[in-house]
Amino acid sequence: MVGAVLPGRPGNLTTEQEAKLQELWTATLKVFGVAAPEDPDAKQPLSSSATPDKTAKKKKHSMFRRHKDDDDEGASTDQEDKYGLSKAFQQVIATQNPEDLRKAFWSMVKHDHPDGLLLRFLRARKWDVHNALVMLIATMNWRMKEMHVDDDIMKNGEAKAAADCTSSNSAAKKEGEDFLTQMRLGKSFLHGTDKEGRPMCFVRVRLHRQGEQSETSLERYTVYTIETARLLLARHVDTADYAPVKFMIKCFEANYPESLGVVLVHKSPWIFQSIWNIIKGWLDPVVASKIHFTKNLEELEHFIEKSHIIKELGGDDPFEYHYEEPRTGENDKMSDQSTIQRLLTERADVVKEYEKTTQEWIADSVKRTELQKQRNDLADRLRSGYWQLDPCIRARSLYDRTGLIKEGGVIQYYGRSETPNGPRPLIASPQNGPVPSEPRADDVD
Repeated sequence: MVGAVLPGRPGNLTTEQEAKLQELWTATLKVFGVAAPEDPDAKQPLSSSATPDKTAKKKKHSMFRRHKDDDDEGASTDQEDKYGLSKAFQQVIATQNPEDLRKAFWSMVKHDHPDGLLLRFLRARKWDVHNALVMLIATMNWRMKEMHVDDDIMKNGEAKAAADCTSSNSAAKKEGEDFLTQMRLGKSFLHGTDKEGRPMCFVRVRLHRQGEQSETSLERYTVYTIETARLLLARHVDTADYAPVKFMIKCFEANYPESLGVVLVHKSPWIFQSIWNIIKGWLDPVVASKIHFTKNLEELEHFIEKSHIIKELGGDDPFEYHYEEPRTGENDKMSDQSTIQRLLTERADVVKEYEKTTQEWIADSVKRTELQKQRNDLADRLRSGYWQLDPCIRARSLYDRTGLIKEGGVIQYYGRSETPNGPRPLIASPQNGPVPSEPRADDVD
């Protein structure tokens, strides 16, 4: 049912799951160099040669500690670590500044609940704390050093691509043109929600031609789309050319865990069945189980209301994709350095308070409920503070220009404005499609 908190999410944890979350927070803060009051060793950089030795096992929340029953459930092997996350983790610990990793983490949090982000990694690694930490730190490095998600892709966005199209540098011009070509085609686009209230991303595979765009621009476009989709998520909501397919799989399995709700492959040609047998072998079984094949409108309606299915696929939603070019002055707030610094300082103060309260929540079992409430209040402040900061650090996107993402984090679907505190009254919005019909009795679980 839409609005229900699923198991393993903030607000719906078992005692065992909460203990795992606390253990992961302890390990994560240690990696970030955030010392607990009673732990004078926490500020020391972690050694890349650290192993789960006997000494480590004696510590209540050792980063490398394993429980006996963890060895059989969720423990990774070299064969399972197909993306080399363990090796990446060791390299990161040995070479990266803890404060840089900390900044990368809080940058990824954005408007999310910090617990929610850590829980995605725990669920993806079947509640194995060590494996979740390895995945988390490898992801921070990937965002910070490999893809430059926040300091380039999202910061510069479509406006930079448009500027690069006129560059005298042929390589930059090619990348800009390739990126905007995909935006203009609508090779993929975000629009509407499914029956579970999850944002939908339509991928029009027929528009992809191998070799037409560079691999770099394809990857940049993919990350840009996924990151933009993250901005649409309300709390507790889950989301023959093999190269881009492999990259998307790696993104969702290794860098955006537990962010994929369901994949619908609609009216796939018969030849895709043989391709699917190859692709399926690349997938984690949990991810593979989220992929469904639909042949007609009736099968699509198992997942999406007919009023939310675009006419292109036989539904009633008249939405048609049109790309709106970047506008002059739309990113002016990114030049207001005094405001940016003020908002960053305010956010940093809330982050420190959240980290401190988290350490108290872990250590004090008597006041745990009270401290959890404080943590949730601080998470709300981080969320609202992010949306004040957002126009100063993220270039405006198509979805800002068309009114899907509104000021203050208001998300407008089908004329309905979703605020951090719930839905606003329905209003007309031709760009975002028709107002949905009222829920039917048989829609309610």
